[in-house]
Amino acid sequence: MLIDVFLPLSLAFIMFSLGFGLTFADFGRVLTMPRAVLVGMAGQVIVLPAIAYVLLMFADLPPALAFGVMILSFCPGGVTSNILTKLAGGNVALSITLTAVVSLLSVLTVPVLVGWASGAFLGADAPVINVAAIGFSMFAITAIPVAIGVLLRFAVTEFAERTEPRISLIAMVLFVVIVIAALVTNWDLFLANIGTLGPLLIVMNLVLLVLGILIARVLGLAGGDGLCISVEMGVQNAALGITVAGLVAQTGGIPEFAVPAALYGITMYFVTIPGMFVLKALFGRA
Repeated sequence: MLIDVFLPLSLAFIMFSLGFGLTFADFGRVLTMPRAVLVGMAGQVIVLPAIAYVLLMFADLPPALAFGVMILSFCPGGVTSNILTKLAGGNVALSITLTAVVSLLSVLTVPVLVGWASGAFLGADAPVINVAAIGFSMFAITAIPVAIGVLLRFAVTEFAERTEPRISLIAMVLFVVIVIAALVTNWDLFLANIGTLGPLLIVMNLVLLVLGILIARVLGLAGGDGLCISVEMGVQNAALGITVAGLVAQTGGIPEFAVPAALYGITMYFVTIPGMFVLKALFGRA
């Protein structure tokens, strides 16, 4: 199917656009702001999936959709989180660093966590998960494009700075197409469960936004760092979630596992944008 080629290539371009906006200094900030980076990483890799798991215990979702929510929770933030952090007045440098580091780390964490979640939520109906194969595929369509983007920006910096807005625009268009395709492909399932799935994703988004800034405050991080961590926890790379769902299903096309990521790719904007301004008013000061 055309979608089987379009989906990974689109994600690869989206990840290339992420790398195209990065410099080596963005990775080096891990050493200059270690506490903020570690808190942000822990929030995304540990706290986020834990919150999703707890909320699913109270939701009446089909196992496939519950598994899809977990897949979404394993995904890092995307380029969108950097834009929203800037809009909220958060620490953009920290946001860019977290996006870069956690995106590369996801090549290791996502396959392992997906393997666990498939057994926990699908039981006997779980597909055979080849963790190594998923990890390799993710490396090919995420880590390599990011690396190419970073190296290209380093090699032709002026060209990269001129063309980055256009590259980002193309990536955003591809993201929209992926989300729409995932929903349309599973339209009946989406309509049948929107009443349960929609509220669950909205609540999860709100909890993550609030928890992110509260954790940062408790650990003594400045207001800008807290806003950044809040947004990074509340915004996920939905395109990656949809692609990972396809890698897990191995049946061609876009599986039902992808519906939560596709829906979240829409609702997260309506929740996060007003939410971050409320949080800024309440907790944004240093």
